[in-house]
Amino acid sequence: MAHYLGIDVGTSAVKAILVDEGQRTVAEAAIPLEVSRPHALWSEQDPEAWWQAVQAAMARLHAEAPAALADVRGLGLAGQMHGAVLLDGTGRPLRPAILWNDGRSFREARDLGERHPELSRAAGVIPMPGFTAPKLLWLARNEPETFRAVRKVLLPKDYIRLKLTGSMVTDLSDAAGTWWLDEARRDWSDAALSATGLTRDHMARLVEGSQASGTLLAGIARRWGMRGDVPVAGGAGDAAAGAVGLGAIADGAAFISLGTSGQLFATTREFSPAPESLVHSFCHALPGRWFQMAAMLNGASCLAWAAHLLKRDIGALLQDVEAGFREPSRLLFLPYLAGERTPHNDPHARGVFFGLSPETRQTDLVQAVLEGVAFSFADAKECLSRAGTPLAAAGMIGGGSRSALWARIFASVLNVPLARYEGGDKGPAFGASRLARLAVTGESPEAVCLPPGVLETVEPEPSLVELYAPRIESFRSLYRAIKPEFARLAME
Repeated sequence: MAHYLGIDVGTSAVKAILVDEGQRTVAEAAIPLEVSRPHALWSEQDPEAWWQAVQAAMARLHAEAPAALADVRGLGLAGQMHGAVLLDGTGRPLRPAILWNDGRSFREARDLGERHPELSRAAGVIPMPGFTAPKLLWLARNEPETFRAVRKVLLPKDYIRLKLTGSMVTDLSDAAGTWWLDEARRDWSDAALSATGLTRDHMARLVEGSQASGTLLAGIARRWGMRGDVPVAGGAGDAAAGAVGLGAIADGAAFISLGTSGQLFATTREFSPAPESLVHSFCHALPGRWFQMAAMLNGASCLAWAAHLLKRDIGALLQDVEAGFREPSRLLFLPYLAGERTPHNDPHARGVFFGLSPETRQTDLVQAVLEGVAFSFADAKECLSRAGTPLAAAGMIGGGSRSALWARIFASVLNVPLARYEGGDKGPAFGASRLARLAVTGESPEAVCLPPGVLETVEPEPSLVELYAPRIESFRSLYRAIKPEFARLAME
């Protein structure tokens, strides 16, 4: 029986999943990663730490399922988007990778937008600090010697591809998040590259996510007990990989991804840019498909932060909140711990608890966190609607989808039914394994990328919908009132 392997280079962990021909999970592994924040707004990781984590994950798979690993016919990659991995002429990193949630290039993003407004429609969105292009402009201004030494700019998963295959290649869905891609033409934009002092020579070769990008190096294959002819698929950025794993490949298919960050994602038949709405219009991981996405920098990471702060287990906290849940919290929580992208494009925004009193309990804080993240998705839903993609129903995936209470809150805040899926937390690594299969077999995406079984459909509760409506408006009003203070504090 053929097997397929998916590896996801995430922010909090590298995850690997091994599936059989029936798309059943045979083995999986997750190796945690750390993020470095040496200065305000900075977020970095060492690319070599990803590679060490990949090797550790593969060692676990080999220990758990050596026979299945030896029968792997294809490997696919997924990964955190927008990161800047800067390589010298020998293929070595010049500095730590600058990540998607790094906000240091806010001035450069603003300058790109002001000087080149005509490029935003081709790129699918206005330039924002998290994207790769403004990071290179920041590098040119602040670390000019490093900038002059850059020979290639890779995205995080593609650094792992380089280790696996020796090839510098990226897929279109990940390249879409750089602000250097002409989304409609599915090709690099020479004008956008020139705006940041780069050329095509600095870029990786482009392939579709379901195409082969190279072959696993013989030494790596021997080390992991794998065949010597394993193709590595183009793969996808994490959002598109999650969509492939969920079967969201047809026009109008929509889902919420509640991982470290958050996305509200809808597949589109055509490229439909709406840069003024701050919605991202990007290439999908499959040929002839695009998607619109509202991207939030803060998702389930907010709950993890609260649990760490309270020194409590997340599962136990959620049980306590669920036991006492009756109505919306009296507290408001702005979830912008790492700034925000959609709908504010505000790297200076930060988290806020509002309405604390001597009676405030741990469960009140945690419920406010759950609701604050959901309220940010209500903003995302409104942005997507303005971009021409109204949301009538959606799936829910990612680690946060495991919480039935959070799904209940989301459904009533958004006032749409939400499907929770069996294995809905498999995420991008599973989508990467599907892309690996497509690259090997040439099957139609519709035959392989089927939706998983529905665990339950969570319907909006009319009483909660009514109670949440004014809380959403208060949430928005609170951000507007505090926004000037965020910017002022950032300048101190």
